[in-house]
Amino acid sequence: MSGRRQDNRGAAPYPRSLRVNQVLRQVLAEEIERLADADERLRLVTVTAVDTAPDLRHASVYLSSLSEDAADALAERRAQLQRTLGRQIRMKRTPQLDFAVDPAVVAGSKVEDVLRRIRDKEDGSPEGDPSPYSER
Repeated sequence: MSGRRQDNRGAAPYPRSLRVNQVLRQVLAEEIERLADADERLRLVTVTAVDTAPDLRHASVYLSSLSEDAADALAERRAQLQRTLGRQIRMKRTPQLDFAVDPAVVAGSKVEDVLRRIRDKEDGSPEGDPSPYSER
């Protein structure tokens, strides 16, 4: 038998930063949902992801949509949201929150618009003029 012990401290199957992001997303989503009961501007706000800086001092919170009113409401409630994070999550420091529209949602909306225009063009084509996308 070898005198060495097997080292199981290699790369974690689920890195710490991803776990932190997931926990932050869950806590913020629940808190924003709770705040939406009192503040109507936050009704249609959905947290899609959170991305923290490596030093955990800043966190970008990505939302499915962000109207001007919702951005104002989140700016007003930023300190309250950060306090909630500090109470519910044991971390060395609570990150400063920045709110932004999720770029993946924006890109998905653009793709949907293009597909919708193609479908509308096919549906609106004259009977005598076959669409290049239709079966012959």
